[in-house]
Amino acid sequence: MTPRDRSRGRDVHIYDASDRNTVLGGLILTNSITNANFLSMVEILVLNDSKLQPGKYYITAADPFSVNNEPWLLRTISHTTGTRVKPFCAAVRARDRRCVISGVEAINSDLDDWTGFHATHVFPLAYHDHWTKNGYDRWITILPEKGEAINSVQNGLLLRTDIHELFDMFNLSINPDDNYKIVFFTRDANGLAGKCLDQKFRDNLQRPVDQVLRWHFRQAVLANMRGAGEPRFEHDFPPGSDMVGDILHGPKAAERMEFELFNRLAA
Repeated sequence: MTPRDRSRGRDVHIYDASDRNTVLGGLILTNSITNANFLSMVEILVLNDSKLQPGKYYITAADPFSVNNEPWLLRTISHTTGTRVKPFCAAVRARDRRCVISGVEAINSDLDDWTGFHATHVFPLAYHDHWTKNGYDRWITILPEKGEAINSVQNGLLLRTDIHELFDMFNLSINPDDNYKIVFFTRDANGLAGKCLDQKFRDNLQRPVDQVLRWHFRQAVLANMRGAGEPRFEHDFPPGSDMVGDILHGPKAAERMEFELFNRLAA
């Protein structure tokens, strides 16, 4: 019996724009296929590992489309201090003992000296109400000894202080859906862009759950790629400077004041 031709009945066809006469493939459209599904399928079908090149890129679509207006949660540098997060810090330090992104070891950890390293929340503690409202507790399977699920070790990373700043400002992130690749959205001075978290860390059952890493990566994309991008805020206020005045006269004043007050007072 002659095998049936899978191309029969296709109503979606794929071409190389430089050769519009040769069909590369296609499919029969069903209700299960969205534009997002189709793009992910094209990524599987077409092999192109070349690096993205500078230039202007245009989106061509048969129907109108819009840019995602999903809210972006403002974030500045956060410092994890106070009794509320002490168990969180201890758990993250005990698990990692190094910056999980750069690989630099905390060589004085046996002396309980963590200078140069911060236990960092992936989903910021300042947005605990947002965490609770959206039921993000469901992601966490390892609850802290004391306190809320947002302070679970599964929402934390030990990072070198400079890497922590980049992470909090969404200048870099980790894509759990691309082999846990480290993605920079600014210039990389450390040679880390494109590397992946090592297998030992990924196999650790206490590591951050994919959902919080995915949330951070999504926020980083929105912050850096939508429109002109979200503002990068100054976080170093020398003694004597008018921090409150600078915040109130800058962009997103209300959101930033709320975030700063939480970080500096609530702990």
